[in-house]
Amino acid sequence: MKVEKLDRLDFKILSYLQDHGRVTNVGLADAIGLSASPCLSRLKRLEDAGYIKSYGARVALEKLGDYLTVFTEVTLADHRIADFDRFLSRAREICEIVECHHVSGGYDYFLKVVARSVVHYQRIFDSLLESDAGIEKYFSYMVLDSPIMRDVYPIDSLFRHRQE
Repeated sequence: MKVEKLDRLDFKILSYLQDHGRVTNVGLADAIGLSASPCLSRLKRLEDAGYIKSYGARVALEKLGDYLTVFTEVTLADHRIADFDRFLSRAREICEIVECHHVSGGYDYFLKVVARSVVHYQRIFDSLLESDAGIEKYFSYMVLDSPIMRDVYPIDSLFRHRQE
């Protein structure tokens, strides 16, 4: 089921849930200024239409121990559809690749990789290279500090023009 048009209350629900995923329906209804029953109906509509991908916890990795974040630019040797598919198939098998973006510009993919250490990262990438993923070259950028990290999207700023 697809939601044809979202109104300001739908946007408020989506925005609020980003920071309060464990909120009860009554709490959500109070926060957006709606009664519980219509709020639940809207929430179910948004879930069924795929606007809400999942609910989950954001884990503070730094509390669990040391780890390394590496951003990696990947350029493929060839650029046929089968080459992109092969690379993605191999990359999906590596759980430490937590993001993969197909980009325009001087390279083909931009990856976010988490690893225990530099040695662990190199083992991850060596295995990817040995898997015949079609990589011509790659550049790695070790993250030293992340002064700005947001876990939520600025829904109001991005889509204010779509709200009724």
